[in-house]
Amino acid sequence: MKARNIKIRILMSFLAVILVFSLMVALLGYFVIKIDIIDRAQNEVTKNLNAARGFYTAEIDAIGNGIKLISPEQDPQIIKEKLKLDYVLIIKTQQDANLAGEIAAATMERKAAVGGTRIIKKERLLHLDPALAENKSIPVKDTPMAGNTDITRLDDVMTKEYAVPVFNGQGDLQYVICGGRIINLDYALVDRIRKMVFGTSLYRGKPYGTVTIFQNDVRVATNVTDENGNRAVGTRVSKEVYEAVVKNGGTWRDRAFVVTDWYKTAYEPIKNINGQIIGILYVGILEKPFQDMAGRITILFMIIVGGAALLAFILSLLVAFRVSRPLTEVANATRKLSDGGLGYEVNTDTGLAELNKLAESFNLMSAKLKERDNNLRLANEKLITANKNYIDLIGFVAHELKGILASAVMNAYAIRDGYLGMINFKQTRAIDSVARNLDYLTATVKKFLNLGRIEKGEMEVNKTKIDLKRDVFDLSIDSFAPLAVNKNITIKTDIVPGTVIFADSDLMQVVANNLLANAIKYSPQDSQIKITAKQVGQTTEVEVYNDSTPLTEEQIGRLFKKFSRLDNEQTKREKGVGLGLFITHSIIQSHGGKIWVEPRQNGNSFIFTIEGSTESVQTAGCH
Repeated sequence: MKARNIKIRILMSFLAVILVFSLMVALLGYFVIKIDIIDRAQNEVTKNLNAARGFYTAEIDAIGNGIKLISPEQDPQIIKEKLKLDYVLIIKTQQDANLAGEIAAATMERKAAVGGTRIIKKERLLHLDPALAENKSIPVKDTPMAGNTDITRLDDVMTKEYAVPVFNGQGDLQYVICGGRIINLDYALVDRIRKMVFGTSLYRGKPYGTVTIFQNDVRVATNVTDENGNRAVGTRVSKEVYEAVVKNGGTWRDRAFVVTDWYKTAYEPIKNINGQIIGILYVGILEKPFQDMAGRITILFMIIVGGAALLAFILSLLVAFRVSRPLTEVANATRKLSDGGLGYEVNTDTGLAELNKLAESFNLMSAKLKERDNNLRLANEKLITANKNYIDLIGFVAHELKGILASAVMNAYAIRDGYLGMINFKQTRAIDSVARNLDYLTATVKKFLNLGRIEKGEMEVNKTKIDLKRDVFDLSIDSFAPLAVNKNITIKTDIVPGTVIFADSDLMQVVANNLLANAIKYSPQDSQIKITAKQVGQTTEVEVYNDSTPLTEEQIGRLFKKFSRLDNEQTKREKGVGLGLFITHSIIQSHGGKIWVEPRQNGNSFIFTIEGSTESVQTAGCH
């Protein structure tokens, strides 16, 4: 993950909190607006529908009350004019009542007043009053979202009707007075209901509240206007509302598209006295005012939330700068400290207690690091001086001993070999022991001389082409052959003659001598040593194997360290100072190669790589 600036992290954390808080507040605002404005408007429409239904029912009852109050002996035409009815009928028989319609028939049958809404067919309307049939006909208009229909003109009418029975002095039914007022194109009716329910207010030229009476799905009386501002008579209800109210007999209380606009609406079925659905009563409130109100409140709400978020962001920016500045200063000081600027200090007056403690701790750490660095510098100078004295001492002692040992070795061998006169058997054994100890001492002195060169950095590597077998390992085998014979050790060389390497001849002789001497020293009686070489890319890999106890991982880790010797039965029996493999490792490294140990089933292999000549190997292969 990409590391970020602490100031950015603090800002992002604050912003995340601000965004989450703003989102929660925005959601809260949305639900408040929806519940308090939109949903409340819908609930209000439902109450308005109940009021409209009451007014509509009262209109029907008013017709009945008017008929009951007027003297039944009056002429029907006078009754019609006084009560402002569209028709008045005097019905004397059940047959006439059946022809007059279900309300008159029910009154005749029950001998009780009955009122309600019913449909008058065109033919019956022509019989009542041809002028009514002509004036109340409504053309059906295409309406968006309405269902399909084949009706182009509505000639049947819906009427509010009341029938009152008239009895003689003996209580016998004499006749029925039936009067009604046609709803189709009765704008006064819907306007009166609208005024009593909503008032007369407009919103952008549109009625705020509207009332409509549908005959089936066609508006026959309404104050809903079309796109031209005319009453939308003849338009039809949407298919969705029609199926819910007329077909399924339910109510619709939701937003609906009414002719040209969306309204919060409530619809319920209008039924005749037999329970058949013949129309719809509708009330609606224009949705636009509530949407605009909700929009204004939302904008104001978002301005407040946005202002609060901006203020919170500014405050978080100030906090981030105040917190990050001292931390940035500490980070820069730490970088200077890591670059060597020990003792560098930062300001401890940050205004924040925790950061003050951090700055004080940093300054204390910086001071102690400077003090420790000074102490280490002094100690290092002492170590350098001591190491120089140690190296000089090694070189001086080894150099002095070299000359003395050379003379002692020569005299010891001269005595042992009889050049200074014959000696007896016991003297020969004693001189042999002296010679072996002098040989060991000579080898040790050479190792210390090489160690001195390595420690001083004076080990020069002069690479030339040398024959690995002839110029290196054959010479070592000849030198250590007597030691191998004494232990009956077989030395097998599988190096192809003519294998050429690029190396310093003298240093490679030291490597070969150390590896072969160790192999002979730590091999048991009657064992074997095997020396092999192979070409690996541009390098030659040399392996010196000897029979012995396989080394452990822990022992291998200590092999090439200075003055390190393994603690086992073989090392206890053999003398050594622990420098041979350290010197060998240093020489191989100075040649750009590497050396390691691989334990085998019955022994160990010391393997090293050295730069080789592919061309020379190929040439050697032609011998």
